[in-house]
Amino acid sequence: MTAARGRTGRPPLTEERKAAVRLEIARAAVDLFIAQGVAATTGEQIAEAVGVSARTVWRYFPTKESCVRPLFSSGIDTIATTLRQWRPGEPLQEALDQVWSAGAVLPGPDVGALLRLTRTEPGLRAVWLQTHDEAEPAFARALAERAGLPADDVRPAVWAAMFNAALRAAVEHHAYRVTEPGPDPAAARADLAETLRTALAIAAAGLT
Repeated sequence: MTAARGRTGRPPLTEERKAAVRLEIARAAVDLFIAQGVAATTGEQIAEAVGVSARTVWRYFPTKESCVRPLFSSGIDTIATTLRQWRPGEPLQEALDQVWSAGAVLPGPDVGALLRLTRTEPGLRAVWLQTHDEAEPAFARALAERAGLPADDVRPAVWAAMFNAALRAAVEHHAYRVTEPGPDPAAARADLAETLRTALAIAAAGLT
């Protein structure tokens, strides 16, 4: 038994459990931000909603706005893997159809409402943009590997920037236009998937 385990009486959290806690915190933060606004929400309230201590919240996230990051970054690895496996001659939007149809990487109605908040909350906007900024190198590596190009080649970096911009524009366009998911969330998800396909088709002219 380690000294740490002797003091706490509990084994350390697995990486899977840490990720689950981060996601629980993110969803609680989103709910509170939407219900009462960012300024009125405290770290203590987020912690209480999850059933953890405020110290735990700050252990995972430096600010209350950054608590939402797991929802913004969901699916980056899946998308990068799909780009890496994208077959020559296959339309990009078709290559990603399976990703969209699975629904796991599509933002839900809570994230749509959160994105609408980013228009008036600079802290949330910064987290949203930073998430995309940090995703871009992952997309560039995947596209470089697909094309058999060295990591320092500028072309995958440009392709990734175009692809990343198309993703962000599509998700924002959908979130700002579909202000309410309505009685059929599946229809809203289908609309988002179609918006993504359209945006990627526009960007794909430069992704060959």
